[in-house]
Amino acid sequence: MPPRAPRPRGLFGRLWRDYLRRYWPRMALATVLMVIEGSTLAVLSWMLKPLFDRVFVGRDESAIWWVGGVILALFLIRAVTYVVTRAILTSVQQGVAARMQTDLLRHILTLDGGFFQANPPGALIERIQGDTLAIKSIWTTFITGAGRDAISLIALFGVAVATDPWWTAAALVGAPLLILPTAMVQRYIRRKARANRVAASARATRLDEVLHGIGAVRLNRMEDYQTARFASVVGAIRNSETKMSAVNAMIPALIDVVTGLGFVGVLALGGAQVTSGERTVGEFMSFFTALSLAFQPLRRLGGLAGGWQTAAASLERIYAIFDTPATILSGPRREPPADTTIRLQDVHLAYDGHPVLRGLSFTADAGRTTALVGPSGAGKSTVFNLLTRMVDPASGQVTLGGVPVAQFDLATLRDQFSVVSQDSALFDETLRENIVLGGDVAPDRLRAAITAAHVSDFADGLPLGLDTPAGPRGSALSGGQRQRIAIARALLRDAPVLLLDEATSALDAASERLVQKALDELSQGRTTLVIAHRLSTIRAADRIVVIDAGRVVEEGTHDQLMTANGAYAALVRLQFGAERKDG
Repeated sequence: MPPRAPRPRGLFGRLWRDYLRRYWPRMALATVLMVIEGSTLAVLSWMLKPLFDRVFVGRDESAIWWVGGVILALFLIRAVTYVVTRAILTSVQQGVAARMQTDLLRHILTLDGGFFQANPPGALIERIQGDTLAIKSIWTTFITGAGRDAISLIALFGVAVATDPWWTAAALVGAPLLILPTAMVQRYIRRKARANRVAASARATRLDEVLHGIGAVRLNRMEDYQTARFASVVGAIRNSETKMSAVNAMIPALIDVVTGLGFVGVLALGGAQVTSGERTVGEFMSFFTALSLAFQPLRRLGGLAGGWQTAAASLERIYAIFDTPATILSGPRREPPADTTIRLQDVHLAYDGHPVLRGLSFTADAGRTTALVGPSGAGKSTVFNLLTRMVDPASGQVTLGGVPVAQFDLATLRDQFSVVSQDSALFDETLRENIVLGGDVAPDRLRAAITAAHVSDFADGLPLGLDTPAGPRGSALSGGQRQRIAIARALLRDAPVLLLDEATSALDAASERLVQKALDELSQGRTTLVIAHRLSTIRAADRIVVIDAGRVVEEGTHDQLMTANGAYAALVRLQFGAERKDG
């Protein structure tokens, strides 16, 4: 990750310090080559003086060969330096973009849940990909184009001044006309570029939501509605880009006008001196060629004002992410706890000002199964987030083995938990990769895990076996198959604490039996915390904790709670009465 402090002032100063500085030897070599390449045009214009004065006017045939040889050498040098410079700078460009994208993702992965609620996946993808690519394209234009053009311009004006300073002054008579319009254009482009990057994030978010929710879109016949919303976003981008392009073209257009005025001035001043014999034709042609060759580099440089501001807008967005601090930081303790007793003491937590937990307190004994039950929104899933430090409480204490979870190194803490939830997160990889998650697992251990999780029941019948692709978000698998993959993962993690969040809620009866059997095997000898709406699945729990409105309202075994005839008994009667009615 880029170092945090101190930072040089300015976005491009930070870019240099964080990324470009490491490439300075290559950039220095490329700069030398660009100086050589850019200077060739100036030398070419200078060589027109002997070409006209000695060959065409003086009729010196011997000069043809050495003047022609020098001109050929100039073009050869220009070709070689062009190829080498582009190769060097492209390697720098790709290296910077790759490191920036990687650093940005690494930093984003350290941020807490609130950040991801405020920044949808599509917008973050646009930050990582779109903004860095915008910088990369500008980088190519500025370094490979602007660097060469600036050097060419300086060298060509050097030839012009050396030939005649007064002619040069006449050529630049209209230059002051560019100052105010350039400043105005830059401010306009910067403002529009910021808005365009935001619109691009909205476009990526819209695409992400539509494509991931394609089933709901089709079932609810929302194709036209979603297409219209997308068209509105891209239409705004189109209009804004068109305006930016038109405004950005004003500077090269004004340069055309200024250059035309300069040509007229030079022709009026220099033409009279040549016809009177004060200056030679070769001097005038050398000056006029230098001025003509300077026209295109000057025009291209004028068009870069908007590009510079576009790059600045992307850099602002990228560094805004880098400057967002991680609020959940690792503690100093790297040793795992001596036991896995879980305890919450008077825990309070609110999301966006809305209280979720209001003094929650309970204990889950090590090696036992504790079930959390209660209505939706009671705060049950938040308990899992607190244990794994996806969020931190506003007050109160969460401990594992008597140690506050905030004191653990995050990697050490999360290694203590295996999680199986109702929404098993599968990746667009093979079944094998989704189970081992990049780890190096012995074949016999993998086989034991997939057998215990009943993955082998369906995987062995597939043509590619465990090398079968799971599809985007596991879409090639059924709900029960995805759950069994998640259980196999948990078995391989072999963590001492098992967190089960509605692991069988969305399954049919046959799949539920298989998954529940695998879960029973997985929970043996582990501290298990279960969230379940199907109360039949947690009858055998060692302790049942009933949570309502962020507080524990009662706890005990199934039999104890049924005898107490309180909130739990009411939930059981409600659920089983509904099931009999449905039946």
